[in-house]
Amino acid sequence: MKIPDQHVLSHIEALVAEEHRLFERGELAPEDGKRLKEVQAHLDQCWDLLRQRRALREFGRDASEARERDADTVKKYLG
Repeated sequence: MKIPDQHVLSHIEALVAEEHRLFERGELAPEDGKRLKEVQAHLDQCWDLLRQRRALREFGRDASEARERDADTVKKYLG
């Protein structure tokens, strides 16, 4: 199934909006803190997927070859 970049970007925008809503609360309850970490991990995965898609396209390959990597793998790349 081919997923357009715009779909990935829309998902990123929704996650960023949720992240901002959580940050605006100030001190977070434990469940909100857990959700914030989940949102941030998923954001990292989405950005990684988008970068993969763009790199594949840049080198003449099919962007649909990109795959979402697990959060631990992406965290190692970014941190």
